[in-house]
Amino acid sequence: MAQKVAMDIPDGSYVNLGIGIPEMVAGHVPEGREVIYHTENGLLGMGPNPAEGKEDPELINAGKKYVTAIPGACFFHHADSFTMIRGKHIDVCVLGAMQVAENGSLANWSTGAKNAIPAVGGAMDLVAGVKTIYVITQHVTKHGDAKIVKECTYPLTGKQVVDRIYTNLAILDVKEDGLYVKEMAPGVNFEYLQSVTEAELHQ
Repeated sequence: MAQKVAMDIPDGSYVNLGIGIPEMVAGHVPEGREVIYHTENGLLGMGPNPAEGKEDPELINAGKKYVTAIPGACFFHHADSFTMIRGKHIDVCVLGAMQVAENGSLANWSTGAKNAIPAVGGAMDLVAGVKTIYVITQHVTKHGDAKIVKECTYPLTGKQVVDRIYTNLAILDVKEDGLYVKEMAPGVNFEYLQSVTEAELHQ
């Protein structure tokens, strides 16, 4: 999934990667293609993970993981970082999801349960301010419930914000009239894909 996303990010893009599977995208950017990574805690020009023993405790990403900085990287205040996001200066954001609706609405921060710990982070700002939103997610939950749904039942991160969904079964484009299958994983056919997807799919 991460490799597929990396292939779709244009050369020269400014990119913000969410926590978890989205972070893996950075390891699959094709050779010769430049991608500048932004992290909302105040770094533009984030490099690869440091070698063991070379970690700098003052150089972390928004997920509190050690990172490095590429030549020419810059550091800035947290507020300035969000100004970059809200001002639409970031080209692509890759996020995880709990649910994605057929109209592109996203729920990725809470199940809404009474004991759930609020953890929206910068996601709401990202989906509102970044030009292109890609989602990486497993197609169904560990219990087999659909994550690609007609309408989100969890609290929304943003309405009609997702442009493309990458799952372990397929790549889906979000268009005005619904979800269109761009590509299916090897061994997956349309009938099976639809059977594990609550939202209606189009070929």
